[in-house]
Amino acid sequence: MILFIGQVGSDVVEREAFQEIDYRRMFGSMVKWVASIDRADRIPEMVSHAFHCATSGRPGPVVLALPEDMLTASATVEDTPRHIAVQAHPGGAQMQALRELLAEATRPFLLLGGGGWSAHACDDIRRFAEHMNLPVACSFRNQDLFDNAHPQYAGDLGIGIPAKLAARVRETDLLIVVGARLGEQTTSTYTLIKPPCPDQTLVHVHAGAEELGRVYHARLPINAGMAEFAAAAAGLRALDDPPWAAWTASANADYRANFESQPTPGPLDMVAVVKSLRARLPRSAIVTTGAGNYTGWVQRFWQFHEYRGQVAPTNGSMGYGVPAAIGAQIASPDRRVVSFSGDGCFLMNGQELATAVQQRLPILFVVVDNGMYGTIRMHQERDFPARVFATELANPDFAALARAYGMHGETVADTPSFAGALDRALGAGGPALIALKLDPEAITTRTTLAAIRSQALAARRS
Repeated sequence: MILFIGQVGSDVVEREAFQEIDYRRMFGSMVKWVASIDRADRIPEMVSHAFHCATSGRPGPVVLALPEDMLTASATVEDTPRHIAVQAHPGGAQMQALRELLAEATRPFLLLGGGGWSAHACDDIRRFAEHMNLPVACSFRNQDLFDNAHPQYAGDLGIGIPAKLAARVRETDLLIVVGARLGEQTTSTYTLIKPPCPDQTLVHVHAGAEELGRVYHARLPINAGMAEFAAAAAGLRALDDPPWAAWTASANADYRANFESQPTPGPLDMVAVVKSLRARLPRSAIVTTGAGNYTGWVQRFWQFHEYRGQVAPTNGSMGYGVPAAIGAQIASPDRRVVSFSGDGCFLMNGQELATAVQQRLPILFVVVDNGMYGTIRMHQERDFPARVFATELANPDFAALARAYGMHGETVADTPSFAGALDRALGAGGPALIALKLDPEAITTRTTLAAIRSQALAARRS
């Protein structure tokens, strides 16, 4: 992402002029490079560097500030050619070392994540996994890197992962991590993999050399782009009868067992809703979410099949689902897009429904309305049981709000009503919104608010 941002004129900079911001300090810790273009004759140089920087190594954003006076300046200067993204390639010795580590392993595990992937790279890494018969998991909100219906898929390392999957990561004797940074969410707050020296033999592949060795010391660190590594891995000679066939099969069995669940408390069952949507929408559908406990039903019960099938904030930003869906639908007009938002999420950026209507985007917006900030309420009940503060929401009628924007909108309060509402929404011929009235007790996919409060009170009494 390249951001060009207006700046005050050079003659008033550092005077706290109207709308002046120090962009270097504002964005410095969030982007790969931030600078100000102060001379028109340097535009080709700096724009070229911006694109090279943003697309090479670990992909990331760049910010260029444009002082007002520079915008009216002129210069005679040659333009630069199109940028060329640069990625490191794995060496032959590194790939041979990887194969030797696989030959010594008995319980290997492949973890995919991070950015810089493509559909072709995902196909190559799938071929590598199949050649070696490896169980494959994906990092936090990156499940679309590997077909979730594949018999070698083992699940995702996100929030509240199943105990069997956590145990499997701890028990593996060769952990091959491709693309993921191994941050807090993916490692369950650095407990699945012990820093700085993991108990598992670690192979860490990352596009950014600065990430290798930053937290974890890998036996085999490989600085490579995702496409470059995946192509090399797909070309590795397969092992003869590796001894972990049962290990891989049991990983997939554990993943499939995680679909088993109890109905959601209240008249509307979120499990049934997600499974109904999954059955009706094509395998190529793009799902967007924001952040909050409501996303747990999507993360646990949806199955992603194609790259880029999920657009969700790995940094935990609320309000992401609606604008992300608009961007996804514009970028992929031939794919069905469905956006999930909690009520708190939706209230942050829900006004972007106007853009969906204006652009005639056939997005299905699903708003999960439980009348509160669910994640914060869960933490309040867990840490300060029965002491609830500032988490209730006074919500509008979301369906009526959608209709006010000129789109189809309706409210569903019970499971039997959802199928008809979905038929009408999908047949609306444009954007549509379904507001789901969810019982506040349905706080996660595995427990209720009352159970959390009861456990917390019992722990205090003991």
